[in-house]
This record gives sequence, structure tokens and C-alpha cells, in this order.
Amino acid sequence: MTTTKYRKRPVVIEAMQLPHSATPTEGMAVYHWVESNTDGSFEPLDVIEGKKPYPKSGVSIDPRDGRIIISTLEGLHWVDLGDYVIRGVAGEFYPCKPEIFEQSYEEVID
Repeated sequence: MTTTKYRKRPVVIEAMQLPHSATPTEGMAVYHWVESNTDGSFEPLDVIEGKKPYPKSGVSIDPRDGRIIISTLEGLHWVDLGDYVIRGVAGEFYPCKPEIFEQSYEEVID
């Protein structure tokens, strides 16, 4: 079996960065953006501990360290300071490290 090369299609996404020195207001702006475009908030502890399944989409705050948690079909994803939160082509949300984001995306100027 041989490998085949593929090029990523150019698509336009929406993203917000959680700055390294994020204020509570900036953190809540990211949280509310995800919350209003997913199934909303969920109670995190039972999900983190595996007592309840993770929702197919949603957002919460990890009470252990205060980080935003985004729930996707693939599982839970924690947002670290400096990460971008991306809204993908199918409306899904996920965090992306700044180094990867800067290599993969450029700003669209209308």
C-alpha cells in the first residue's frame, strides 16, 4: 500500500483566542460564544469522572483548575490560556494551540 498526498481545502472558520493574560470577562466571552452555539452548559464533575457520558456538544468550567472544557463527539477538550477556540465548518468547536493556528490559518479581511 502506498501513501497519497492531500492538500487541505481552503475554508473560512471563526475563532476566538483566550489570551495568555485573559481577564474573567475575556474568558466568559469565549465561554458564552461556545455555549450559545452548542447544546449549552453541562455539569462537569460527573462527566470528568466518567460517571456520566460526555454530551455531544457543550461547554463547562473545570472546577479543579478553572479551565474551559469543550465537549465534542470525540470527547472533552480543555482550553489553555493562549489557545484559540475554533468553530469548524460543521459548527463544531475545539481548541487549537497558537503555534498550530498560526501555521494553519490567516485572517480574512473583508
